[in-house]
Amino acid sequence: MTTPNYSLAELMIVAASEAFRDNGEVLASGLGIIPRLGASLAKMTHSPELLMTDSEAFLVEEPIPVGPRGEYQPKYSGYMPFERIFDNVWGGQRHAMVGPTQIDRWAQTNLSVIGDYHKPKVAMLGVRGLPGNSINHLNSFFVPSHSKRVFVEGEVDMVSGVGFKPERWSESMRKDTMGIGVAVTDLCVMDFKGPDNAARVISLHPGVSFEHVQENTGFPVIQAESLGQTAAPTAVQLALIEQLDPHNLRAKQLKGNPAGSRTQEEVES
Repeated sequence: MTTPNYSLAELMIVAASEAFRDNGEVLASGLGIIPRLGASLAKMTHSPELLMTDSEAFLVEEPIPVGPRGEYQPKYSGYMPFERIFDNVWGGQRHAMVGPTQIDRWAQTNLSVIGDYHKPKVAMLGVRGLPGNSINHLNSFFVPSHSKRVFVEGEVDMVSGVGFKPERWSESMRKDTMGIGVAVTDLCVMDFKGPDNAARVISLHPGVSFEHVQENTGFPVIQAESLGQTAAPTAVQLALIEQLDPHNLRAKQLKGNPAGSRTQEEVES
């Protein structure tokens, strides 16, 4: 059987969908086009029990395509106002895939400022809801450009989202309500389930070497025992992605819209 052609964005969508496998009946929130398509693909394939909203005020049985809806009619199944979103967040019944600006070796995240907090080089949108989200429910990460600027050496410039650094936790703080899923990047899929929550590479995208991942990460990473190649999209998955993204917005998410199957030379160029 011939493997269909696929883009790197489509490979990452499928990898992102796997982050939501076996989550149970939780609110799946993909923030950004690729994470959202990943969560939507998960609901339409291996995890139909996931809850999804129309991004306004209702739960939907079928994920709504991204971009202009045209004549598409949402399949509503319940009311989900903002107040109920918070109930899900505080109750830990949510898994969000977010796009931090920085991530450190403790899985702490930053999306607020680059540089010194009092005199930042770059000021962004602030911490937004990440402090409450990160301490209350599972979070995964989407990184479109894997580099040492994102996976930083040392601690992130500002801790917007909690991680595993012991010094940041007091004895009175509960740790059992937070969790880190995976980081889906343009090079690999990682988690933080190594010894002492060390970062592990659990799959490499086609053409990417473990050494190249380490060279582009500001802290040591280890190889998972089952390290293999990230699974390519199937024809069925590609057809569903097309249905979920009829305007092909996914093609604009990564610079140059590279192919999913690359040579090592193409990856390193």
